[in-house]
Amino acid sequence: MTLRVTGKVVTPAGVIRQGCVEVVGDRIRAVAEYPTVRDGHWIVPGFVDMHTHGGGGHTFTTGDAGSARAAADFHLRHGTTTLLASLVSSPFALMRDATAAFRPLVEAGVLAGVHFEGPYLSADRCGAQNPEFLRDPSTDELAELIELGGGAVRMVTLAPERDGALEAIKLLVAAGVVAAVGHTDATWEQTRAAVAAGASVGTHLFNGMRPVHHREPGPVVALLDAPNVVCELVADGVHLHDGMLGFASSVAGPERAALITDAMAAAGMPDGEYELGGQAVTVADGVARLSRDGAIAGSTLTMDAALRHAVAAGIALPDAARMVATTPARAIGLGDRLGALQAGLRADLVVLDDDLNVVRVMRGGTWVE
Repeated sequence: MTLRVTGKVVTPAGVIRQGCVEVVGDRIRAVAEYPTVRDGHWIVPGFVDMHTHGGGGHTFTTGDAGSARAAADFHLRHGTTTLLASLVSSPFALMRDATAAFRPLVEAGVLAGVHFEGPYLSADRCGAQNPEFLRDPSTDELAELIELGGGAVRMVTLAPERDGALEAIKLLVAAGVVAAVGHTDATWEQTRAAVAAGASVGTHLFNGMRPVHHREPGPVVALLDAPNVVCELVADGVHLHDGMLGFASSVAGPERAALITDAMAAAGMPDGEYELGGQAVTVADGVARLSRDGAIAGSTLTMDAALRHAVAAGIALPDAARMVATTPARAIGLGDRLGALQAGLRADLVVLDDDLNVVRVMRGGTWVE
């Protein structure tokens, strides 16, 4: 049975104004013009969030499988058909327990993998990471997690200036795990060394990083300048000024800029008191900050809101669609399976109205209730 979804189809090559996505089973069979369509909704690929800590009142950071499933369901309703469960800096025992708990969810397709944001990070640039848990990279720890996960561990963020970081990056890359640079006080040279060792993602560029200086470019410039590095950007108007969002997007281009949410449990929830990695978080006017010092503590963003913000900031919709789907899918090694509206890929798509609000979501050829 063939299912046809018609409207203004956003493909990697541009927009088919009168288009149709043909779906058979869980795959896209064809994307083509459909001349009888008149002023239909926008059809974009399902969003791929490579960095999120939770949402809808649920979190990934405690390693609880039930909470992880509920958080994934929350983001799915906002169009995110693929996501990584991001943890924050924590003791190794929690990292191990979370890997074991999330592996079945990865095998079932609920999660696309696990992302460890830390604990191998800079104390000077820790942001909302708990400084109590920060430490130098351990290849023994990483090797154990990779084996325990059986493919579930997909990305690890670390600071390249820490002792043992380059060895850790090489181990990760050899095991097929994405190595990301973030929460770092590294110099330009240290960051370049990490990229040369195989690091291929910049974790929420600018945030948790040594700032740009004309005599010490630092990690931001090194990551933006590296042709094989995808740079994460949080398009919420809080993490980045819209001018900086536009600048970074134009430098990296949509093929190397990926929008993320960096969302925590408070996404989609009322203002109030929350927790992240054992630290108290206060959410006021939708902005999450550590209660103790006001540091930004993730976001309350969803990917559909990130898309709308990026377009409002001047990024063309076809480029923004690549930044919320195609580019992050490729960054985490899934670009041959999903992330775009093209034949042969998994049938993940989001139907949007003219204000870019979610109308319907399809994952694997099935409409989400």
